[in-house]
Amino acid sequence: MAKMKRYATVDQFVASREVWQPEIKKVRGILLSTGMEEAIKWSFPCYVHNGRNVAGLGGFKSYFGIWFYDGNLLADPDGVLVNAQEGKTKSMRQWRMTSAKDIKVRKIKRYLIEAMAVSEQIAKAKKTKKTKPRKTAHAKSVTVPPELAAALKADARAKKGFGSLTPARQRDYAQYISGAKREATKARRLATIMPMLREGVGLDCLYRKK
Repeated sequence: MAKMKRYATVDQFVASREVWQPEIKKVRGILLSTGMEEAIKWSFPCYVHNGRNVAGLGGFKSYFGIWFYDGNLLADPDGVLVNAQEGKTKSMRQWRMTSAKDIKVRKIKRYLIEAMAVSEQIAKAKKTKKTKPRKTAHAKSVTVPPELAAALKADARAKKGFGSLTPARQRDYAQYISGAKREATKARRLATIMPMLREGVGLDCLYRKK
């Protein structure tokens, strides 16, 4: 088996591409426009937000594209994300492109911004789990944002699952929705969490499986 070539910088990686080099350069520009840090990890460009890996960039014989480390938590309204190894890969998803025409700048940036927000929520949930003291009987009540309240009212199973959660886990969901500034982002986040609520699991449940 041929040994994978290692690169010291992303510039070296891009220069080494025999196919898709112009396309990879353009996608790289979109990734950098989000303000994420760029690094080489596992021989590929990796984009980091607040110390967590959010996305990667790659080019292969038949396609080029982006992978999202927490892609399973993205709403994916355009249905572009695929699991490269069904049954093996739990969270990572790929966005494969086979033509320069597939590079939709605004759409890609929208997915990246959502991925950054999801990454922030994961980091916050993990930090809260480590530092939050045990709740007492006088713990602060959960304020459910109106968008989540309406969704729960319309879905009895999700409402039951939400009600079965501890106040801390209910609060994680509430903050996940209320933390979105745009209505479209709130809608995408609701689409992501409703299946989890129907199962009665916390927002941090999937994070622990990685």
